[in-house]
Amino acid sequence: MAPVRLDEALFASPDPSNTPPSNSRTVSVGIVVQKYGGSSVSDAASIKRVAQRIVATKKAGHDVVVVVSAMGDTTDELLDLAHEVSPLPDGREMDMLLTAGERISMALLAMAIGNLGQQAQSFTGSQAGVITDSVHGKAKIIDVTPGRIRKAVGEGAVAIVAGFQGVSQDSKDITTLGRGGSDTTAVALAAALDAEVCEIYTDVDGIFTADPRIVPNARRIPLLSYEETLEMAANGAKILHLRCVEYARRNLMPIHVRSSFSTKEGTWVLSTERIAERLADEVPTEQEASVMEQAIISGVAHDRSESKITVVGVPDKVGEAARIFEVLAEAQINIDMIVQNVSAAATGLTDISFTLPRADGQTAMTALARLKDEVGYAQLQYDDGVGKVSLIGAGMRTNPGISARFFKSIADAGVNIEMISTSEIRISVVVNEAQIDDAVSAAHAAFDLEADEVEAVVYGGTGR
Repeated sequence: MAPVRLDEALFASPDPSNTPPSNSRTVSVGIVVQKYGGSSVSDAASIKRVAQRIVATKKAGHDVVVVVSAMGDTTDELLDLAHEVSPLPDGREMDMLLTAGERISMALLAMAIGNLGQQAQSFTGSQAGVITDSVHGKAKIIDVTPGRIRKAVGEGAVAIVAGFQGVSQDSKDITTLGRGGSDTTAVALAAALDAEVCEIYTDVDGIFTADPRIVPNARRIPLLSYEETLEMAANGAKILHLRCVEYARRNLMPIHVRSSFSTKEGTWVLSTERIAERLADEVPTEQEASVMEQAIISGVAHDRSESKITVVGVPDKVGEAARIFEVLAEAQINIDMIVQNVSAAATGLTDISFTLPRADGQTAMTALARLKDEVGYAQLQYDDGVGKVSLIGAGMRTNPGISARFFKSIADAGVNIEMISTSEIRISVVVNEAQIDDAVSAAHAAFDLEADEVEAVVYGGTGR
C-alpha cells in the first residue's frame, strides 16, 4: 500500500486536492470507513458526486468501506406512509419498511461507482454482520462480524453497507438502530475492521461552536475530545449520534467529520491524549492555535426535542422516587435532567420534575398514571413547550465564574431558566422552546465563540 502523509490531524485525507503542511510525516494506512448522510445522497447527482469522492479515495491507495443513509427524507416519508396505513404499526414490520431506504441508497451508489470503473459490492446490515438485540426501532449493536466485508475489500472492491440496520441475535429479524443509527454502524464497522479512521460526511464543514442556522458566524472546531463531543451529542448537537461517539471512545476510533460538498478540513474527534500528541508533535494551524488559546468553552448545543413531566405531591419517603424511575426504565424511556424540590414540612410532600424525549412523553405519562395509587402522588403535569441549552467545554473544570457568566447571558437575553443540570464539562438549562434561539445566541456571544467571518455553510439545508 502506498504511504500517505500525516496531514489534517492523524491520517491522510482521501482528498488529493489538499496540500499537506511542510511538517507532515508519512505513515501507512489501512481501511478507511466513510459514512454519507441522507443529504449527501439525496438524489442521482449527489450519489454520482459521492461516488467520485469514494473512487478518488480508492485510487489514493486506501481500502474503502462505505456506510450510507437513506436518500434525503426517505425515512420520514416511509414513516408518514406507515402511519397513513396504520395508526400503531407493528415494530417488526416498521423495521422491515424503514430499512428499505438504505438498501436503495447502497445499490444506487454501487452502480455509480461501477460506472467509474471501480468494483463495488453492496451489503445490508445483516449481510455485513451487524448483530443487535431484539428491540425494534432502537436496537443496540451487540457484535459485528464483518467476514463478507473483509472478503470484498480483500478482492479489491469498495464495500457499501446499508446503515441504520442490523439483525437480531435472538429472533433473526431485521432491526433498526434508531435516529442517527448510520453513524453508529460506521463506527462499529470501523472498530471491527481495525480501520485507521471513520469519516462522517455530512452537509456542514465539521462541528461548530453552535448551530449555524442560529449563529451564522459560529466557528468550526478543528479538534474535539470524545468527552466534549459526547456532551454535545447528548445535549442536542445533531452532527453526530450519541451512541456513535460512545462506540468511538470505547474503541479509541478517530472520527473525522467533514462535508461531502466541499474539500475543507472538518473536525477531528479524538482522545485527549491524542489531541495533546498532535499539538506537541505538529505546528497547529492558525485556527487550531486560536481555539487552544480560548479552550475554556467548546460550544453551545441546544435540543428542541425535550419535554418535561412533573410528578406533583409525591410522599417524601424512602423508595418513592426509585419506584417512579423504575417504571420509566421498564418502558425503555431515557431520562435526562431531574430536579426534586425540598419537601414541604407541613405536608411531607415533594414534587419531582424531569425531562425526557418528547417522542416518549405520552408513553411516560401512561406508565406513571398506572402508578398513582401505589405511590399516592397528587397529579401529573406535562409540558412539551420546553427545550434545552447547554454550554460545553473541558476548560470549565478549572475556571471559576463560568456558571455566573452563562446564567447572566441568559438573563440579559430575557430568558427564564426552569431547570439546571451540570457535569464537570457541561452546564444545561431548560427554557421555553420559543426562547431557545435567543439563549443560544446570547451564550455564544458571551464566551466570544464567534468566527471572524461567516464560515458555517449548510450546503444541504439540514445540517446533517
